[in-house]
This record gives sequence, C-alpha cells and structure tokens, in this order.
Amino acid sequence: MSFVSTCSEKHVDRCSIIMATSTHQTVLVGVCDGAVDKKKHTSYCTNKIGDTPDPLPVINLQNPSCALCQKALSHVVQIYCPLAASLYHRTINVFACTSQQCNGKPESWFVLRSQCLDDEVKRSESKKGGESTVTKTDWCDDADDWGIEDEEQEKECGEQLSHVCSGEANDISSKLQELCIVGGGDHQRGSQPTDVPAFKPYYISVMDETDLDGFYDMDHENELLREYEEREGVSVEEIQRLESGEAQEEYEKASAKHGDDVFLNFMKKISLCPDQVLRYSWSGTPLFIMELPTNSSLEVPCCRHCGSPRVFEFQLMPALVSLLHSAKTNSDISLEFGTALVYTCRKSCWKSGSVVPSEEFVFVQPDPDQKLFK
Repeated sequence: MSFVSTCSEKHVDRCSIIMATSTHQTVLVGVCDGAVDKKKHTSYCTNKIGDTPDPLPVINLQNPSCALCQKALSHVVQIYCPLAASLYHRTINVFACTSQQCNGKPESWFVLRSQCLDDEVKRSESKKGGESTVTKTDWCDDADDWGIEDEEQEKECGEQLSHVCSGEANDISSKLQELCIVGGGDHQRGSQPTDVPAFKPYYISVMDETDLDGFYDMDHENELLREYEEREGVSVEEIQRLESGEAQEEYEKASAKHGDDVFLNFMKKISLCPDQVLRYSWSGTPLFIMELPTNSSLEVPCCRHCGSPRVFEFQLMPALVSLLHSAKTNSDISLEFGTALVYTCRKSCWKSGSVVPSEEFVFVQPDPDQKLFK
C-alpha cells in the first residue's frame, strides 16, 4: 500500500487507520503541511488553506458575497470529505470577508458543500478530451481522507440541535491517511472575481487525535496554561478534579468568579496538538472556545433543501489565524476569529444532476484572548 504525500518525516506514519466507533467519538485533526508549490496543480481532492476553490468538474462554484458589505468573500479552507457510504465525491469550501468592518462577524462567513458522482467526473473529463485524473476510489487507498460512514436513523425535522451535539450512535468506517496531493488535471475553476483578496495557500495534513499523545513538544502549551493560571487565578487541577467528580461545589464557586472554564477546557483539549488548524468529527461534539450567552443555546437550522437536521462536521481553530496572510506581497489582509463551527445536512442530500453547491451553516465565536495563540 502506498500513498502520495508531501508530508514531512516529522508527521504521522503513512498507514491506514480504521475508524470504527459506536460510543467512542472519533476526532481527526488537520495541521498545516507546508506551502503549496506554485508549480503543482491542486484539485478538488486537495485539503488546503487559502488560494481559490478547486470546484468539482461539474460544479459552477462562484465566490459568495458578504451579507454585510456585499463584497466577494475570500476562500479560507477547502476540505475533501466524501462519506464512506456514499457514491459521491464531496467537497466543502469555507469563505469569509476580510474587510475591516466585517472581520470576525458571523454574517460575513459562508460555507458551500459540493457533490458529484464518479460518472459525472468521467463524462466531464471526456468532453475536455482528457482522462479522468481522479476517481472516488483510486487515490490514496479509497480516497476517504476524512471519510465518515453515516448509518444513523433519520429524525424528524422538528428536532433542534443544542450547542453541544451529543453525537448519536453511528457506525464510522473509513480509512485515514496523510494528505494526498493529486498531480495533473487542471480542473476548471469556478467564476472568480479577479479582485478578491486571496490567502497564501497551504496543504492540510490529517491525523487521528488518539495518535497525538507524546507526538508534540508540550513545553510551549504548558507555558500558556501557566500564564493563564497566573493571570486568572484558576488551577488546571481544579478542572481535572471536576472531570473526576471531585470538589464540585468548590469548582463551581471558582467558575462563577472567573467565568472562563470553557476557554480553559478548550486550551486543555487542544494541548495535544496546539498547531491544529482544523478539527473534524462528523456528527460529533464541537469544542467551544467561550461560553454561550446565559439562557441561550445554539439553534442550528435544518437543511433548507430536504428538511433534515444538520450535524456538526468540523471547526476551524485559532492556529489557522496566523497562516491567513495575503498571497500577494504588496497586499495586507487578515482574518480574526476564535473558532468557526461548520454544520452540514445529516443526509448530505444532493439533487441528481445539480451543478450548484448547497449552502451550509457556520457558527463563529471570537477569540476571548487571541494573544495566547501568538
């Protein structure tokens, strides 16, 4: 078994990992794996940061506009994430506005999900007089980089998702491997305005969170936690005791005083891999960076096409912020946020023959203390 990869030797071994869970929640993390070589083509199968989208061959993907200022949005990430039980290629693109007045506001973000069948890809390539460069099962051992198999029973549309998705029992079966770069095949890109600010492109490499223990040097993250403890007067041990069921009343008093236990838990959770730019857990539990307003919960709207509930799929992490710089040396653009949570249709519904992407839901939280991640 072999994989095509640009990953450096310090990254995870090139092996297949079977993800099978029922009660266990599988979390995959994405890390930056170097700048995209200008001499190499990227395709819809490439997981990447920045640049412009690489739409599926039959998809007409145009840059969406900002709901606040009406300017075209910049491309933030592209994730190739076919579901193992599906016959469709599947790509998700996230966009955001870099205008100063819109930066970081939820209304200035946009998510598009695109799908197409293998036969549609082959027909498209045939019309161009070339061969299909990629099929759903011929790249990197079945092409399921994030691949999640959904066998959940359907629920009624009236169900509302709380801000903590409990992750219903579902069978997950796929193969995980290093980021796969598919050479060749300059797929036609969607209609892109020429004046849209573009972020410098980087590859995203994928690994299982359970493989991260002992993988990273923890000195930097431990220092961040120590600084946090000194500044806020909160002990990490208090959190650990709470998790073990000890000192509940004492901890609640401390939480009421400081009100930052959600952020501390966020820091602890990402400590295994502080450089992660993305967390993927289809129908899993999102990791919030700050507490939601009192007496409120995140209501995720049902899919506008089929009425099915949306489930959490992945989120963008604070470490991504430091990588979002202009692809042009004479331009200065940036994007500030704490975390951006993406929810998609649980059925991953798609109308046969459709050439237009489906809009999905994104929830953005600001970073309560951005300086800790710099």
